[in-house]
Amino acid sequence: MTAPAFTADIPQPIPFKTEGPQPLMREIPQGEPYPIHALGPLRAAVEAVQDITQAPAAIAAQSALSIAALAVQGFADVEILGGGVAPCALFCLTIAESGERKSSCDRLLMQGIRDHEAREAVAYREAYAEFEVAMEIWLGKRKRMMTAAAEADQTKALKATAELQTLGPAPVEPLKPNLTFQEPTIEGLFKFYQAGRPSVGLFTDEGGSFIGGHGMNSDNRLKTIAGFSSLWNGDKLTRMRAGHGTSDYPGRRLSMHVMVQPVIAHPFLADPLASGQGFLARFLMTEPPSAIGTRLRRGHDHDSELNLSAFNDRLRELLDRPMPTGDSARELKPVRLPLSSAAKTMLRDFYERVEKAQAPGGGMEHIRAYASKAAEQAARIAGVLTLWTDLDAAEVAPAAMDWGLELAEFYLGEAQRLAEAGAVSEETGRAELLRRWLLDSWPHAEIVPSDIMKFGPNSLRERSKLAKPIGALVMGGWLAPLPNGTVIRGATRKEAFRIVRGWDVD
Repeated sequence: MTAPAFTADIPQPIPFKTEGPQPLMREIPQGEPYPIHALGPLRAAVEAVQDITQAPAAIAAQSALSIAALAVQGFADVEILGGGVAPCALFCLTIAESGERKSSCDRLLMQGIRDHEAREAVAYREAYAEFEVAMEIWLGKRKRMMTAAAEADQTKALKATAELQTLGPAPVEPLKPNLTFQEPTIEGLFKFYQAGRPSVGLFTDEGGSFIGGHGMNSDNRLKTIAGFSSLWNGDKLTRMRAGHGTSDYPGRRLSMHVMVQPVIAHPFLADPLASGQGFLARFLMTEPPSAIGTRLRRGHDHDSELNLSAFNDRLRELLDRPMPTGDSARELKPVRLPLSSAAKTMLRDFYERVEKAQAPGGGMEHIRAYASKAAEQAARIAGVLTLWTDLDAAEVAPAAMDWGLELAEFYLGEAQRLAEAGAVSEETGRAELLRRWLLDSWPHAEIVPSDIMKFGPNSLRERSKLAKPIGALVMGGWLAPLPNGTVIRGATRKEAFRIVRGWDVD
């Protein structure tokens, strides 16, 4: 069967003899440099990772912040305005192309976590072996007592019944040692919270599998967003299942760092369900400028290794400390971390300024969901930086609040930029992806559809996905259809296009 012609659905191009090709979308302005100095006690580690990997500073900063939050979130909830408290948990979303060394940053900063998990896995296997023996003994006793309680001899039955009442509960399975996950569904987290630690983290450098995975399909998206939003809030999780009743999971904490490519992230930013439910507004988001092509320096400073080692030593120290729990080791009882009087005044001033900017016509009117959570985000960040330094701190000092406010201000600026990126339709995004690839990576003056399917961006290597992006580029003047039968690189082509590079028009 002959494949359908791409040009069949492509409208006649608009000639751009005098004006040249037209932009497909307004260029999103570059963001401000990441304020590394506002990371306080995490600054040295972030600078070390940037020195070693030469990755954008924001990627290392996002990793460090989310890892620090995971380490301390089980110990305290920070005071927020209005007299309430919020978990010291952070959700981070980093948008960066493949090759920006996202996984390298995570790997260096998570070494303390991996070491802790390895040690705990050994202890878990030993404890589980003891648990299995204790459970067999308990089940054996219970079975004998149940048999005796059913005896016809009333005296024996009464004695066995009394013994059953004093048998006590079954042995409790030891906590599973996992600290982090890569691709959990909310159902998977529910299941783990039954048997594992009450404080865990979701860390993935392949965010596409999270955003586009099973938990985010049309059937599960609302449930997933609601579940993760409840975890961010610190609410008691409730799981309702037909035939099984309701299960409650109080005292659980989750921090996240999801790293994803722009072509996947931008459509997600435009998802009305994710934005309408306030799910995206719970994330500290950034899309740093690419460092690819500039990473030419060899080697790194010796001090970088020392600072990174100090970070991981502190991480191991925090993870080794028992978290405050109630009657069950699976239920956290975090203490309250108050704000100092000066810190509270600083936070209120920030809140009032951001609140005014959300009014009609204000600079933050179109990002109200993010702006309304900015003061709480600042308090959370300040709480994380305070506890990282001193887990027994009596209050959040002004210096820590100053760091939290500066970082919250930076993330608000990124939310404003990325809200514009999210407003771009998926079709326009695909066309822009193709345009950039043609101008930056394709070496020839002409292109045929089979070239794109063979060498182009992975997301466009299907015939069904090419017609609309090609049509958009033709309409915009970036591609000029060539006559049927044109010879391209030694072969006669039924469909071919000349690439218009900027103002290079006939």
